[in-house]
Formats: sequence, structure tokens, C-alpha cells
Amino acid sequence: MIQLAAEVTSVVPTESTQQAIGYPTLFVLVLFGALVPVIPTGALVSSAAVVAFHQTAPFALALVFVTGALAAFLGDAALYLLGRRGMRSKNGSRWLKAIRSRAPEERLTQAQEKLAGHGVAVLVLSRLVPAGRIPVMLACLLAEWPMRRFARGNLPACLAWAATYQVIGILGGSLFEEPWEGVVAAIALTVLVSAAPALWRRLRRTTTV
Repeated sequence: MIQLAAEVTSVVPTESTQQAIGYPTLFVLVLFGALVPVIPTGALVSSAAVVAFHQTAPFALALVFVTGALAAFLGDAALYLLGRRGMRSKNGSRWLKAIRSRAPEERLTQAQEKLAGHGVAVLVLSRLVPAGRIPVMLACLLAEWPMRRFARGNLPACLAWAATYQVIGILGGSLFEEPWEGVVAAIALTVLVSAAPALWRRLRRTTTV
């Protein structure tokens, strides 16, 4: 029995091992997800918060918050710099084309109007609105915002984004004893939050037709 317990303990990763692997992995995935918006980065932060909630390390949740916010900020900054480079180029760039392809004309027009009226506040809120980040970023590029001004507004945006999805993860982790159950709940909640605006717009279109 003692030997079996020892074997199980040797197989299950310790908290220190999980942290050594988990935080760099979270950073890379969120950073990559900011550059290529196909990875559900909000779900990643929520899932990491669930795991951290069940750990005994005192600063686990704080490290998830810092890692997620920093990776999102650096990813956004890199994408904005690549977009500015494409704006100055005669032939554009594939990064600028990718940004434009993810900003429908209607959403871009709304983002430009709000950006002209409210400035940095729109940028702060853009990360909290599903599919709102890219249209606002493109609006900033078209308005020729310098990198410093964009970064000044994007920093609180990334902090608010990381805090929001971490709270979702904490709620999921507090409802269930097993971490995997909380992860499933957090992912389901983030998917629901992300899909709700699109479903609402589709419902409004069908009712107005």
C-alpha cells in the first residue's frame, strides 16, 4: 500500500512542477492568441485561475493575473506595431490584412465613431467586449495613434480583461471540489459570454426583418 502511494505520488505532478510548466505555457498561449485571435485566451486565463484556486501556493492567483495581463499586453503591442508597419508600407502587410479581415465594416465604423467621441476609454472597454478588440485596434491604426498612446490605453484594458476572466475562473473553482470540474464550468461560462453578443445581434436582425 505504501509502495502504491509512493508510485502515485511520483506520477502526479507537484504544485511546484505544475507552476513551472503552467505559467510559461499560459504566457506563450495568451501572447500567441493576441497575435493570432483563434485561441480562446479568456478561457485559458479562467482555467488557469481554477487550478490556482485549488492550490496552496499563496501567490498562485496573483501570478495567473500578472502572467495573463502581461502576455495580452505584449501581444497587443506587437500586433499594433506590425499593423503600423503595414500602414506605412505601400503594399501593406499580411498582419494588416489579417486585422482588416477580422474587423467588419459595420463594426469598424462603430469603433471609429466611439473612438472619436470617447478616446482611450473605448480602448479600455474593447477587450471586455467579445470581438471588440480588433475593430478598435484597427480604428486606432487608421486614426494614426502613436504606439505610446495606444499602450497607455491598452494597459488598463489588459488588466481589466485578465481580472474579469480570473474572476470567472475563481467562481468556477469555488463551485466544485475537483479542479477539472471547475475548468469545465469556467470554459462553458467564457464561451457563453463570448457568444452572447453575436447571438443577440442575430436575434435582433431576425426580429427586425
